[in-house]
Amino acid sequence: MSIDEARIIELPKLVDPRGNLTVAEELKNVPFKVARVYWTYDVPAGESRGGHAHKQCREFIIAVSGSFDVTLDNGRGRKETFHLNHPYQGLLVETGIWRTLEDFSSGAVCLVLASDLFDEDDYIYEYDDFLKYAVCSR
Repeated sequence: MSIDEARIIELPKLVDPRGNLTVAEELKNVPFKVARVYWTYDVPAGESRGGHAHKQCREFIIAVSGSFDVTLDNGRGRKETFHLNHPYQGLLVETGIWRTLEDFSSGAVCLVLASDLFDEDDYIYEYDDFLKYAVCSR
């Protein structure tokens, strides 16, 4: 896949004086069936998350509280950083892209909707292995 396919997707934001509401629906504004949901929180200052790529799993990443940066790397010389700080936006990350999440604000919560159940064999954890995979998957 390509970094060009990564994009911020606006989710519906229903404004109400009692509090706003945002909805994410599979195969509607999330372009895949959701098989797994997880969230990261209480990330200590200066720490990063991610640091891997997926062979099959697609992800939709949302900053439901606070902010953080997501840097995507295609393994062929192209990197792009997205700053997520709106709970009504999500970043679509396709397969074969290395992702690193950094610069978490205090109280940030990162919600991820994933297309696949957890499968250890789907992960590429070593960057050098990812570079080899990226060259072979052209």
